[in-house]
Amino acid sequence: MRQISVASQPSFEKYERTSRREVFLTSMEAIVPWSELEALIAPHYPKAGKGRQPVGLGIMLRIYFLQHWFYLSAPGAEDALWIACIAWLCRNRSGARRRAR
Repeated sequence: MRQISVASQPSFEKYERTSRREVFLTSMEAIVPWSELEALIAPHYPKAGKGRQPVGLGIMLRIYFLQHWFYLSAPGAEDALWIACIAWLCRNRSGARRRAR
């Protein structure tokens, strides 16, 4: 169980600073038409079968774009994005806004 700090109180939310990572990812979400890209690729994307479940198309598209924008290899992208991008997407898609510690 995490200890509750003074900064986690609701009255201190107005002092919360958005990180450069959050600003970048928010602008990326606003600029790129993800739903249109997903609709174009979805018929050709692997479906779940008897083997391993494929990673979600939305997540794979975002990782692919970030790899090309920042010249990352596949392992480099995995290391860089596991905490940053995936955690941010999960946090924002669930609607729960938790302060990163």
